[in-house]
Amino acid sequence: MTETQQTQPESTAYDVVVLGAGPVGENVADRTRAAGLTTAVVESELVGGECSYWACMPSKALLRPVIARADARRVPGLSQSVRGPLDTAAVLAHRNSYTSEWKDDGQVRWLEGTGADLYRGQGRLTGERTVTVTGADGASRVLTARHAVAVCTGSRARLPDLPGLAGVRPWTSREATSAQAVPGRLIVVGGGVVATEMACAWQALGSHVTVLVRGESLLNRMEPFAGELVAEALTEAGADLRTGTSVKSVTRENGTVLVVTDSGDRIEADEILFATGRAPRTDDIGLETIGLEPGSWLPVDDSLRVTGHDWLYGVGDVNHRALLTHQGKYQARIAGAAIVTRAAGEPVSTEEWGAHAATADHAAVPQVVFTDPEAASVGLSLAEAERAGHRVRAVDVDLSSVAGAGLYADGYKGRARM
Repeated sequence: MTETQQTQPESTAYDVVVLGAGPVGENVADRTRAAGLTTAVVESELVGGECSYWACMPSKALLRPVIARADARRVPGLSQSVRGPLDTAAVLAHRNSYTSEWKDDGQVRWLEGTGADLYRGQGRLTGERTVTVTGADGASRVLTARHAVAVCTGSRARLPDLPGLAGVRPWTSREATSAQAVPGRLIVVGGGVVATEMACAWQALGSHVTVLVRGESLLNRMEPFAGELVAEALTEAGADLRTGTSVKSVTRENGTVLVVTDSGDRIEADEILFATGRAPRTDDIGLETIGLEPGSWLPVDDSLRVTGHDWLYGVGDVNHRALLTHQGKYQARIAGAAIVTRAAGEPVSTEEWGAHAATADHAAVPQVVFTDPEAASVGLSLAEAERAGHRVRAVDVDLSSVAGAGLYADGYKGRARM
């Protein structure tokens, strides 16, 4: 055996290799294993992914007592009993328990129960149908895929290009959902889902929250009245909401964050959260070895197969179709079914709403924002429908006129649009 042969990393062949063990990767693996395909799953952090540890689960654990208290304060016979502050320590401890203290033992057991093999380490494409996994100890192993590689690496918070921002140590969605203490003052930059949910949560937990929104409204992908009602509630709760405001500079000195806005206002805080969008986690997974650009979103067809690569799938956030956990799991079920069908040499059903088409990504994406008040939507907004050239008519209902709303809470405010 030559020296070159001796230093070659060990190689193992599978039917399917999945990069990323978040909810999306777990569901792809579950589908391919259920059909009898051998499957490897590669994860560089925690099995269970962003949703379990830094997004859906911890954020809702923070928000549930906030919303329950707000509802209770509007119920006769109960309202006077819930006027005090939240038990912050209990809320944070409950959140910690729902993230399993950021340990993934339970999720590992579930994944292994599907029959998939888990590989810990950084997985990188190193050619067609080939993934090299580098472990924490530096050892490498090569995995080859007979049928498919599914990239399910998700997305990360995107930070703006501000000089010296790294030295400020800003919060992203991860810090906002995992912080172990309540900052006295918190600046939230952004007006989308993460910004509004975290502003709602931390204001109720005792922070004085200032929200800086570059646009003129919150939740601008929903109907305008949704953002208006959330803005009204945040202001009533004590938050300082400033629309049409951009951050010109941010510094931290002696622990205090100083923001200067484009209008010259100076705002001080203990922490600052940037909730200004997402970027794909594709910068270090070897896309350049197969002719794709590192750090790019992956263009896919409705079966989630990457354009120009009949063996490669981009599932979940990485394809930029609908950056929502439940939508990624939906895509994973579609992609898993497509991989299994193609592996069997059978034709896939890619017509609208077919078994191998993620049609809902275009036509019926459901979403709930867990602010107080909560907002929910599915399908196109009125503005989107009009831009698409549809002949449309909107029907609005003031929910305070519905008898059930009055029974639910005094002074109920709400609106629905179809």
